Order: sequence, then structure tokens, then C-alpha cells
Amino acid sequence: MLDLTDEMSPLEGAPAVAPEWQDPGRYWPRLSAATGHLSAPVAVIDREALRYNAMDLLVRSGGLPIRVASKSVRVRAVLDAVLKLPGFRGILAFTLPEALWLAEEHDDIVLAYPTVDRASLEQLFADEQAAQRITLMVDDLAHLDLIDSVAAPGARPEIRVAIDVDASWKSSVLGHIGVRRSALFTAGEVAAFARKVVARPGFRLVGLQMYDAQIAGQGDDAGPDAPVIRLVQARSRNELRERRAAIVEAVSAVAPMEFLNGGGTGSLEFTGSDESLTEASAGSGLLGGHLFDGYRSFQPAPASAFAFDVVRRPAADIATVLGGGWIASGPAVASRQPKPVWPEGLHTLSREAAGEVQTPLQGPAARRLGVGDRVWFRHAKSGEPAERIERYHLVSGDEVIDELPTYRGEGKAFL
Repeated sequence: MLDLTDEMSPLEGAPAVAPEWQDPGRYWPRLSAATGHLSAPVAVIDREALRYNAMDLLVRSGGLPIRVASKSVRVRAVLDAVLKLPGFRGILAFTLPEALWLAEEHDDIVLAYPTVDRASLEQLFADEQAAQRITLMVDDLAHLDLIDSVAAPGARPEIRVAIDVDASWKSSVLGHIGVRRSALFTAGEVAAFARKVVARPGFRLVGLQMYDAQIAGQGDDAGPDAPVIRLVQARSRNELRERRAAIVEAVSAVAPMEFLNGGGTGSLEFTGSDESLTEASAGSGLLGGHLFDGYRSFQPAPASAFAFDVVRRPAADIATVLGGGWIASGPAVASRQPKPVWPEGLHTLSREAAGEVQTPLQGPAARRLGVGDRVWFRHAKSGEPAERIERYHLVSGDEVIDELPTYRGEGKAFL
């Protein structure tokens, strides 16, 4: 059983001594030794690194409670263990079938995206406990219309809903900076929509969500564009703080809010300092995908990783592993590839990259690798590897202490 509650209190944060993962020559060989008896591909979660990341998220949020984004974990044992830590509260789910499944054990679940899943809505309407535990996300009257088309207000429980608001930055020079989510942007637009929600029978407006992807999901300490990114983020933070406060004030005048949610792993310091919010969201920072290496404000531990074995040597300076092509969602660029991290100095070939079945690796270390040797990779993101594997091996110290089934390992494929 995964337990993260011992050793230190959340307020103590990260240890004073340099953690082991900052010394690759110690960290990765230890994981290799602990899992040497397992066949590749092998995926691990290091318990101490996971706990370090959880504590660091709490310190960075400055006391603002953190809702755990399940999309960036997809392992129930990890969700359960993190939610037992003081400072973490509730789940941000990504599909309604997932939310219904998690609601069997958890009582505070917000669906981060709108749903049009009629079968799952019918299941929600038939389960009064789930209807009390799950909050649906809306940003269009069409969402309410669809829910009513599945079951009229008098034929179903009252449905909890929250409004998703666009937290992007609209620059007069650069245009839209951020992800394309809700069409609701201004305080006036959000308040007008809130009044329409409140006027509809069968719905109860309880919350607000604003995800600032241009801050939370964009590293500011890597590459030649870093100075521009920092400038854009600074201006976006200033604009968003003022607009979010106005939105919260306007919506709260329409209906009392149970939660006002914002941010993500990469913007916790900013989110935690925003007095208009009651909670933050984070998930990716728990397992520490390599997309989060390029931030100035924090450095997550590589708590999750996976390894493949060398199966052939097509050239003196190339070693090929079986597997490897676990590409992250998003633009098809190099940063979405899995990153070989041990032995150090390996890289994929520009014309092949990470392959579905095999991945050739080049670099000085490739000359020393033989058939049967193991290569460790980190995924760009945190939750997506769980769609490829049935279990993580939980490592503590020098040994595997447990197996943690992923959603896939529990027979679930939600999206």
C-alpha cells in the first residue's frame, strides 16, 4: 500500500540535503538494480521522489488547497495516497465515466471538461450519491440543453455545475496566447451566463474554473525564447489577476460559490497568491514529466520513469531498444518525445525519433551498451504513460515494495 504520510509534515517541504535524483549516477543505477529481475518495458514510481514532489507542490501553493488533476496521474493508489496529505483536497477528473468510477470512493470530484456522454449522464442521474459528489463543467447553454434532453429537471437529481472561463491572454500584438477552451472571457460575459444557469431548474451553480495554460504549462527557463516567454507570462499574470478578481466578484453576486479554481503545476506560486481563488489544481508535478524541467521556480523530481532493453547494435555508435515510442499529446515536436536519461548522453536519431516498436539511440554511451542492457526514459507528460502500461512498480530505497495498477491495469480506458 502506498503511504506518503510519514517522515515529514507538509510545512517542512523539501529536505535540506540535496535529494538523490539530483545525482543521476546514484539514482538511475539504483532503479536498475531494484528492477533488474523484471522484464522490460518496466515502469517505476519512486516513493521518496513522489513524496518530495507532493510536498513541494504544497509549499509552492502557499497554503491554498490543491485539487489533484487525475488526468496527470491515472493511478488510483497515487490519487488516494496524495489526497490523504493535508493540503490536497478533491479530484479534477477528465471524463464523466472516470468521475463516476472515482465517485465510488471519493466525494469531491469536479469534471474539468464539458461532457456530452448521454449514457454516463443517465448513470449519473440514476445515482443520487454520485450526483452529490460530482460537479459538471459548462460554458455554453447547449451543455444545459443536452443534459435536459437526457432527463428533464423533475426526473433527475439536481445537477451541480461549474463555469469554465477562458484564462488566456489576448495580446494586441501576439493575438490569443493560451489554450482554446471556453468562449467566456469577461466578467460581464461570465455573470450573464451565470444568471442563465441559476435561472434554469434542475441545476445548481457551485464553482468556477480558470486554467492559465500559458503560465502553468509553459516553461520559462529553456531555449532562446525564454526571455519572451517570461515577458508574456508577466503581462498575462497582471491582466489575469485583475480580470479574475472581477469575474469572481461578479459571479459571487449571482450565486454563492463553493470553489474558485485556478492554475496548474507550473503556476502554483501565482495561483497561491491570488486572493480571489479558493483552490488550485495540480497533477503533473507529482510524477514529474520532463516538460516541467524548464521552469525557473521549481524543479520536480523524476518520480516516474520507464525502461527498455537494448536488443540490437546496428552500428558501433548506435544501440536500439525494443519500444520507446510513447509520444506525448500536443504539437509533434521533439519536446513531446520520451527522453533517454540513463545512461547519460543518449539521444534519438533525427530521421527516426522514438519508434513504436524500436528506438535507435546514438551518443557516446551507445558505444558502451550491449544487447540486454537497460536504458531509462522519462515521458514528456505525467499521466499518459499509464495508458501504455498495466502497473507501476513502486520503488523505495533499493527494492520494489509494491505494484500500483494504472487505470489500464484496472481495465479502464476513459479516453
